Order: sequence, then C-alpha cells, then structure tokens
Amino acid sequence: MREDERSGILLAMLGFATLSVGDAVIKTMAGEWSPLAVATLRFLIGAVALSALLWRSEGRSGFRPSHPWLQAARGFCLAAASLCFFSAIYVMPLASAMALAFVSPVLVALLSGPLLGEKVRPAVWLASLVALGGVALVLRPNLVELGWVALLPLASASFFALMVIANRASAGQGSALSMQAYIATAAMPWLVLAMLGGHLSGVPELRVTMPNWTVVARCAVVALTASTAHWLTYLGTMRAGAATIAPTTYVQMLVATALGWWWFGDVPDLATLAGASIIIGAGLILWRSAPRPKDAGRRLKVGR
Repeated sequence: MREDERSGILLAMLGFATLSVGDAVIKTMAGEWSPLAVATLRFLIGAVALSALLWRSEGRSGFRPSHPWLQAARGFCLAAASLCFFSAIYVMPLASAMALAFVSPVLVALLSGPLLGEKVRPAVWLASLVALGGVALVLRPNLVELGWVALLPLASASFFALMVIANRASAGQGSALSMQAYIATAAMPWLVLAMLGGHLSGVPELRVTMPNWTVVARCAVVALTASTAHWLTYLGTMRAGAATIAPTTYVQMLVATALGWWWFGDVPDLATLAGASIIIGAGLILWRSAPRPKDAGRRLKVGR
C-alpha cells in the first residue's frame, strides 16, 4: 500500500472517530436542554463560521447559488436528519442509534434509481434485504421499550440519504466551501421552526429555556469536532480516494459502542451487536460490488 493511501486511511479513521465523540457530547446534554435547541445552536455556530470563511475566500459572489431551491432541499434534509438523530441519541443507547443510522448507504443506493436515474444493481437489492434483517434485530429491544421513538434513527437515515442524493444533484455548482456554507445556512430556518414548534408543543422535554453556559460550550465543542471530522475525512479522501476510505466510516460504530459503554454505561446486548454487524455487512456488500474506475490509481495529492 502506498504511503498516501496509508495516511489517507488514517486521516479518515480519525475523522469518523471524531464524529462519534461529538455524538457522545450531544448525549451528555439529555435532560438539560431540548434536543431541537441543541441542533439549532450547533448548526448556527457552524453556519456563522462557514459563512465568515466563505466571505473571506470568495466575497459576495460566493453567496449566490445557481440553484437556490436545490440548496433549500439540501438544507431541509440536513435539518430533518440532524433533528431526528439528536433526538434519538437523547433516549437511545448511542450504539443502537448509530447502527440504525448506518442504513443510509443502502437507502442511497436504492433511491438513486428513481431519483437520479441510476441503475439499481442486484447487489443493492441483496444488501437491502441483509440490512433489513439487521434493522429488525437492533429495533427489537428498543421498539418494545421506547415505542415509535426508536424509529427516529431510521427517519434520520432516510433524510440523510435524500441529502446525499441532493448533494450528487448539486455537484459542480460551487466550491466545496460554498456548498458546505449553503447547506448549513439553508438548514437554519427549518431548525428554528422545529425548535419553536417543540417549545410551543407543551412537551416538557422540548421546552426551550435559557441554557447553562456548559450547554453552550458543549454545542460549540460539537460544532468544532464536526468541522474537524469533515476536514480530516476530506483530506483522507483526497489522499486515498473515496472508494478506499469508504469502509473506514464503520469506525464510528466501534467508537460509539466504546463511548456508550464507558461514558453512559450502555452495554449493547448480543442482538444489537449482531444487528449492527449485519447492517455493516450490508454496507460492505455495496462497497465491494461498486464498479471501480478504470484508472484506479488516479488520485489527487495533498501536500506532496
């Protein structure tokens, strides 16, 4: 394996592990502040920072997307996926929520047919059936204990899959920085509406009060860890290629399980671990069966 590939894989693994650290920090705020408010503040911090960087890099022209409605759709999907996932990890073990969220690659492959006109390969249908079996195992104890709330990670995975498809549709419509700023900014109105709706709903857990300074600080930490994670995975992709680093995303599952066990005392049962393994196996089936470009050695290099 070339040195670029080794360093790229390591960077991607660090990036995905950092994402799980941020998720664990979010879970520490359960019962202290509304999950809808946490999601709103976290993305507000990110949107402001990204917009400032975009203004410095591209000026006023950087804030003129060529397809505003597509950016609005990306923002809605990001907001919905984040709201569902943040709410899920408030009430579910981190490992269980993460395992169900990993259904998103299978959903992307399935939805790319009707929404993007891509051919759905037989391996996609096989991976979908395998993933459904894993989902059933993970949901079994949580659905009995929590009811329909246990379906929140699946809703998050569905919106995340739609966001990935919208990202594909918007490819080439701006710089990497502008596309990140667009989606974060476009998500904000939906997040604010959801936060206000939760506050007015009368549900005590969704009532928005003045947060403790530690809550604000933790939201800032989550924004920082997410930005750092995306930067690390971007560098990893540039060095090793997207196909090479794809399996490293499952490091999130290992880190989430370890943090949930150590930090919150959530010990996953054998059925949950088996279900997570099956879902990950379905993702690996998709990865192994994906067509490779003829020029497999073609990669962009960073810093060399």
